Amino acid sequence: MQVTIEERHLEAIIVFRSEVFEDERGFFSEVYRADQFSEFGIYEPFLQENHSGSVRGVVRGLHFQWDRPLSKLMRVTAGTAFLVAVDIRKDSPTRGEWFGMECTARDGYQIWAPAGFARGFCVLSEWAEIQYRCTAIYNPEGESGILWNDPAIGIAWPVDEPILSGKDRDAQTLMEWLARPESDHFIV
Repeated sequence: MQVTIEERHLEAIIVFRSEVFEDERGFFSEVYRADQFSEFGIYEPFLQENHSGSVRGVVRGLHFQWDRPLSKLMRVTAGTAFLVAVDIRKDSPTRGEWFGMECTARDGYQIWAPAGFARGFCVLSEWAEIQYRCTAIYNPEGESGILWNDPAIGIAWPVDEPILSGKDRDAQTLMEWLARPESDHFIV
């Protein structure tokens, strides 16, 4: 079994692909091995795994955690979704830039977005499930978000009128985040 690096973006985002073996019984894929990921330079242990299910048109994000900063390894486990990561590191040369990619449950793609990136997704199928491994435990006092459609970022979301939570609808802009002292947690 092999997990390989397919692409790199914004100096920190890594797109991995897992081999998928299929036969008449179904499929099998090895999605994570600590030894392989350490060869790729990812040594952080995963401390929490989350699983989310949503209907078509839902946008969740852009979320991040600044107190107990965390990295995420994201993948779609059912359906199809557009996964996104935005660089929100204060002094990064790619600050405000984003990467997005359509992923399916069967394509074997996973996206690594380290701490200092806000993450989100948009569901493209009738139903999709996203799993993400996190390198820190959830801390509600240290979490925040960036407005999903912040014009300063300009994400090309594949939906015009998404279904949003109140928290995501009312999130701050990137410039508002960068003006907060907490943004100093993400210095390159």
